[in-house]
Amino acid sequence: MNKHHTYAAYLDLEAQSTEKHEFFDGSIVAMAGGTLQHSGLKTQLSFQVVSALRGKGCRVYDADARVHIRATGLTTYPDLSVVCGPIERAPADSNALTNPIALFEVLSPSTAAYDRGEKFDHYCTIPSLRHVVFVDFRRPHVDVYTRTEAGDWLRRGFGLGEPAALSALGIALDVAGLYVDWEPEPAGRG
Repeated sequence: MNKHHTYAAYLDLEAQSTEKHEFFDGSIVAMAGGTLQHSGLKTQLSFQVVSALRGKGCRVYDADARVHIRATGLTTYPDLSVVCGPIERAPADSNALTNPIALFEVLSPSTAAYDRGEKFDHYCTIPSLRHVVFVDFRRPHVDVYTRTEAGDWLRRGFGLGEPAALSALGIALDVAGLYVDWEPEPAGRG
């Protein structure tokens, strides 16, 4: 039987822990550790997004920044978050932002299904969110989900030689640049 935790207990744990945890519906779950391939892709992604947004009034946060999703109660750590304009914080957690315009996940074998499924469903309830970006671990490929004016989410995949456009940010990712010196995940790892 799972123990039901309060959000305050979760915040106490996070303040003392050397690992990160997600919080949802009273459950606290340790997040998976990374691999060398995941770290390399995340570093290239961070470099590109920070460089492209410099001077545009947006802030880029790495995987140490918590995002709290008000509609569902999930609190998690995306690989990269972008906020344009003033930051809105969770009422019970001044270290958790609630108004990202874009969220980025570098997929891994152990998290891909969750990131693309249940976690994506949570992300879609964030009113400010315009893009969710998934960077593939198996091949040079990026999926960009963009919220339409009608509130629907459209997916567009980008491979080598195709700039992955993020219209709400006015930038495009260089897919080939993300995978510079990249090696696929070893079989049976991550």
